[in-house]
Amino acid sequence: MPAAEGMAGLAKGLAILEHFGQARPSLTISEAAELTGLSRAVARRCLLTLVEVGYLTHDGRYFAPTPRLLRLGDAYVESTALPQLAEPHLAAVRENVQESASLAVLQNDDALFIARSEARRIVNTGVRVGAAVPAYASATGHVLLAGLTEADLEVYLARCTPQPRTPKTPRTAAEIRDRVHRAREERAAFTDEELEYGLRSLAVPVLDSRNHVVAAMSVSATAARISMSRMRKDFLPILHEQADLLGRKL
Repeated sequence: MPAAEGMAGLAKGLAILEHFGQARPSLTISEAAELTGLSRAVARRCLLTLVEVGYLTHDGRYFAPTPRLLRLGDAYVESTALPQLAEPHLAAVRENVQESASLAVLQNDDALFIARSEARRIVNTGVRVGAAVPAYASATGHVLLAGLTEADLEVYLARCTPQPRTPKTPRTAAEIRDRVHRAREERAAFTDEELEYGLRSLAVPVLDSRNHVVAAMSVSATAARISMSRMRKDFLPILHEQADLLGRKL
């Protein structure tokens, strides 16, 4: 498909989506065509494509938005407001544990770091804002994957091709599923050199007002400096406290 044609199709689909709202919770093909100025044939193709990718449902006559449409709005919140809202909470974690604290969101199949409060150390863990790590190999990733439905998790596992970062990296769907389920049950995930030699990490979920996982708050430290038992005993309560406080703002 030529680039121009692809972009035109995207623009038409977005134009239709913009007409859904409280006043119009559902649309027919004719209504979508009339509101956007598109032909019925083009409107029909756009609507059926949006159904196919999961943004709309279709009962045979009416098209209506699905909850997945919220992700388009969430993408804006997560990429703009969320890092600013998280700053004081990441700073509080850093001051209490004397280690760098980060915030990450799930993007594609990676944990993408969108905010960070850096501890004053000569040697740091190498995490930076804008960096992405594989979800299957990281504590942040396990927490974020735990926010998926079981169906979406299985889709992720089916397409995931784990690459061993260290001998401890989970390499099978069963291993990853077990880590994710444990993170969901404990509201926390720990990794001990699964992502990188000498690196230990702890992550907890940030939940919004709908109880959806919107981000993972984490702390990473070198294995030579911080034990796993200390992470669980001293760091975990502080992370949970600050993640919960951040969640109340969302």
